[in-house]
Amino acid sequence: MANLPSLRQLKYLTAIAQHLNFTKAAELCFVSQSTLSTGLKELEQSLGAQLIERDRQNVSVTPIGKEVVERAIKLLAGAEDLVQYSQNSGLAMTGTIRLGIIPTIAPFLLPKVLPAIRLQYENLQITLREDLTANLLQRVVSHQLDFALIALPYPTEGLLVKELFSDEFWLVAHADEPALKMSEVKVPAALSEKVLLLEEGHCLRDHSLKACRQKEVANNYGVEATSLLTLVQMVEAGLGVALLPEMAIKSGILDGTTLLARPLAPPAPKRRICLVARQTTARIDEFMAIAEIITTQHLQVGKRRSSKAKSLHKTSK
Repeated sequence: MANLPSLRQLKYLTAIAQHLNFTKAAELCFVSQSTLSTGLKELEQSLGAQLIERDRQNVSVTPIGKEVVERAIKLLAGAEDLVQYSQNSGLAMTGTIRLGIIPTIAPFLLPKVLPAIRLQYENLQITLREDLTANLLQRVVSHQLDFALIALPYPTEGLLVKELFSDEFWLVAHADEPALKMSEVKVPAALSEKVLLLEEGHCLRDHSLKACRQKEVANNYGVEATSLLTLVQMVEAGLGVALLPEMAIKSGILDGTTLLARPLAPPAPKRRICLVARQTTARIDEFMAIAEIITTQHLQVGKRRSSKAKSLHKTSK
């Protein structure tokens, strides 16, 4: 049987690949630089391939090294899940869950979801990281996060994915926008040119582009927002229109503005909200419980906003 690499050797490799610096990698692994170098050499010998190229000035990862690093990250995460599973055996719904969440979901769900989790599972602590989808998924894979709350479509191959609910896009504009007066609100080509977007990196940007049936939208102002709140302010200032997710509308993001929101004609473009984790996660009970709470709280928020809207409609009569 061939000599198998040790987890310690794989940890050395991933540290070197992350920093491209042997000194920093050794510090991260709490070993001497000579120990790190020896471990890397033994790993390369056992695999029969050069993984790292190094001279006096530069450190780089070879093509096969990049593939090994990706696999090593998953193996290390799986090993940590194994340890976590053993330690938490019989102790479900306790300890700390590291949850990542994208910025276009966080402010609309967390105010209701977090208190519900604390109320139902008082021994379960939640720590949060808000970031872009790509960064969150990388942290899930590398065991820096347990779960991530993101929006599909987005590549999630190799991950455990639990779809929670659909979130349709609504058109947001001033009352004099002609599209709002149509019996069925659509996003024609002429209107697509007025759609304001989040900056690159936000998955909602790609979802909005897909709703406009375009690969890219060139607005005449050359401006992009860093958050949904900024996007609303830009529409309020008359810079264009926006496609906002229904959860943002029903959470009151337009409160205090003069803007109107209308759902789009069916089949309305939408994103799919989901919770993701590693397939080897040891916190599957927590994963399913948090997924259920998020879904429940989302439905309750929608019902409250609908009831409020009906009440205001009756009053106006």
